[in-house]
Amino acid sequence: MTVRERTCEIERMTLSPYACLSEQSEGRSRPEEPCPMRTCFQRDRDRIIHCKSFRRLKQKTQVFLAPEGDHYRTRLTHTLEVSQIARTIARALRLNEDLTEAIALGHDLGHTPFGHAGERALNQLCPDGFAHYLQSVRVVERLEKYPEGLNLSKEVLNGIACHTKGPEASTLEGQIVKYADHIAYINHDIEDAVMAGVLHQQDLPREAVRVLGATKSRRITSLITSLVENSTGGVLRMDDTVYEQYEALHDFMYATVYVDKRAKKEEKKVDKLIEELYLYFKKNPRRMPGQFQQIFAEEGPDRAVTDYISGMSDEFAIRTFENLFVPRGWSLQY
Repeated sequence: MTVRERTCEIERMTLSPYACLSEQSEGRSRPEEPCPMRTCFQRDRDRIIHCKSFRRLKQKTQVFLAPEGDHYRTRLTHTLEVSQIARTIARALRLNEDLTEAIALGHDLGHTPFGHAGERALNQLCPDGFAHYLQSVRVVERLEKYPEGLNLSKEVLNGIACHTKGPEASTLEGQIVKYADHIAYINHDIEDAVMAGVLHQQDLPREAVRVLGATKSRRITSLITSLVENSTGGVLRMDDTVYEQYEALHDFMYATVYVDKRAKKEEKKVDKLIEELYLYFKKNPRRMPGQFQQIFAEEGPDRAVTDYISGMSDEFAIRTFENLFVPRGWSLQY
């Protein structure tokens, strides 16, 4: 018996009847020989962690664009927090932790530079629109190791595609990631906003603080505990009172922090930067790397330029813009 086979046996013995077992996966688009050491979901997790798109998340905005300080979240630290919360829930409910982790680590691979400001800008420019969760699927299906993609299992792809909007994921593990994403970003955004001076702790809705807790740690614990204690029969749910106050906290953040002029003042420049890059590369496709030139020829200019720009880090997008549009000084040689 291989290590992978022993792991599958342990899954059968210990996981919930509602868990997605590795040996019951619907498989990959291109069949592969099983790994003797790792289950299919463990392989997916490893492929995501080692891919280039995952590494670029470290220089992509979470909420605050180009903040001055080392402790603000990036898209990468957000992803790691989502993974930790999702794994905690999965373990408590005896669901497949490896599948949960793979989905969580891959859920934002398609996110744009400059956070949701970049996403909105690309959505307006691209004729087919742009949604980061669908782009995340495209990243792992085609753009990584172009043109083969990472060839992930269907359950991981489904969880990534369904982590924010649209239909629920087909597995409970995928549905957990959706909860974990919301739990993570609301609470770490509060902490970042307080650190930035955009929000004060006493500004938070009193009833939400009373029910969920006054600190990030207590709120996350309250939400996870409620989800674990109230999920039965293969259905995930929170206590009604807890969920109501989570929604109140969510609405509060969207009415205050996410539209705060001080926090968002730099975002007005994002539209111009993204638009100029978009129009330039549509007219000058040979200035893009080879794989995007090939996409340009096969799938059209908008698809190619959208793929290229959405994969940029904040720093690379700014540097590219400066190289293309900002005049540089020169010295006369005698």
